[in-house]
Amino acid sequence: MRQNPLLLASSSPYRKVLLERLGLPFSCASPDIDETPVHGETGEALATRLAETKARALTERFPGHWIIGSDQVACLPDGSILNKPGNHTQARYQLRQSSGHRVLFLTGLALLDTDSGKLEHHCEPYTVHFRQLTDAEIEAYLRREQPYDCAGSFKMEGLGITLFEALEGRDPNSLVGLPLIALNDMLRRWGRNPLLENRPDAPRV
Repeated sequence: MRQNPLLLASSSPYRKVLLERLGLPFSCASPDIDETPVHGETGEALATRLAETKARALTERFPGHWIIGSDQVACLPDGSILNKPGNHTQARYQLRQSSGHRVLFLTGLALLDTDSGKLEHHCEPYTVHFRQLTDAEIEAYLRREQPYDCAGSFKMEGLGITLFEALEGRDPNSLVGLPLIALNDMLRRWGRNPLLENRPDAPRV
């Protein structure tokens, strides 16, 4: 039985490392999309729309593929959205906003079959409880990790863990950028089971 090749619609090294954990062969390509929020758009709607848009942006270039799109936004308790800071000044401002608060991270996920147009999407919530941070701690953290391409201005897989009091959610991988539990569920529904496909006695296709 022919397997549709998987494509990760991302240039993120963090998402690439996460997807490698499933043990399935895949390739990567970077989609060129506008990530500007629509006026009045909720964090969940934005994360889901961006994940789907990333997947669809590569449809013509990669026929016959299953494309995985993912994107993440962070929401403060008042509903305001924290995007990728892009620079030190904005990252410092974001961490000051998050200090002492509970921040909701929403990671959108989309799986698209470019041949049939079949699409499945999901939004994975994960809550981060930031401890009260001093300006000196914020400055030291940013100088060491420079997380300017990360929503919320931290790297979960690095020293970002030192900024938190607690983490709350189903899948900590979503905080890095790709909800693997939800993706595994999608793939199994579509007929690909990473456990069975990777077993030593699995037939080659």
